[in-house]
Amino acid sequence: MKTLKTIVLSAAAALMLVSCEAPKLGYFQGVESGQAFEMSQPTFVTLQPGDKLSILVSSKDPNLAYLFNLPIVGHYRTSTSDQSLNSNQIASYTIDQNGNIDFPVIGELHVAGLNRKEVATLVKKTLVERELLKDPMVTVDFLDLTYGVIGEVKNPGRFGFDHDKLTLLDAISRAGDLTIHGIRENVLVAREENGKQTYYRVDLTNAGSLYTSPVFYLKPNDIVYIRKIKGQSFRINSAGTAVGVVAATISFGVFVYTIVNTGINHVKKYSK
Repeated sequence: MKTLKTIVLSAAAALMLVSCEAPKLGYFQGVESGQAFEMSQPTFVTLQPGDKLSILVSSKDPNLAYLFNLPIVGHYRTSTSDQSLNSNQIASYTIDQNGNIDFPVIGELHVAGLNRKEVATLVKKTLVERELLKDPMVTVDFLDLTYGVIGEVKNPGRFGFDHDKLTLLDAISRAGDLTIHGIRENVLVAREENGKQTYYRVDLTNAGSLYTSPVFYLKPNDIVYIRKIKGQSFRINSAGTAVGVVAATISFGVFVYTIVNTGINHVKKYSK
């Protein structure tokens, strides 16, 4: 009985150890229904030298609008009678080192530091003020702005910006969420600022810390890194799975003890 007691106590101690080391798997822990948090100011994605964008100008008179789109676009008209443009064939503008693009007919436009809506407003205003188009409709899209998610997520990689505002939670969701091995309390975001690489740490389990973080809204070229919990190989899936492992250990110990004890008694019986 003493041996069985030792096995059970050892397994119980292991169970307590596993329970204490189980990772935090939930987000926004401790948040109550209706609880409100202050949030960091929304950061809209803005253009910088070297970025690429598409600008499509349309109008009630497609023949006039045709003049204000890049030549490559002009080769893709649906017919001679209908000169509407195929947006899937829009060529791109590359912002030069001075922050400018060379726009058809208009010439240079300074777009660095502007978001999509501001670029569209600038083009539309310029066309109207110069009496080039009375009713321009301008659509602007980013073409090569990306961010990265690496480490303990289900689908790591680089992703494109398709929103004017992109949150850290959006980025993690697109990467398939953290794996069970990922550390949620210490997510690292690397960002280039003023020619230097700056690092920010975010606790996804703390709503107050998350929403007020300067990297809650991501910027182009940000890298989100999810670290792996050390010693995770022992914690197969979760605390619940670990409990199952310990329970199996106890059962196996009892089984071994029973076999050994039965064998000893059997030997004693026939040795008399």
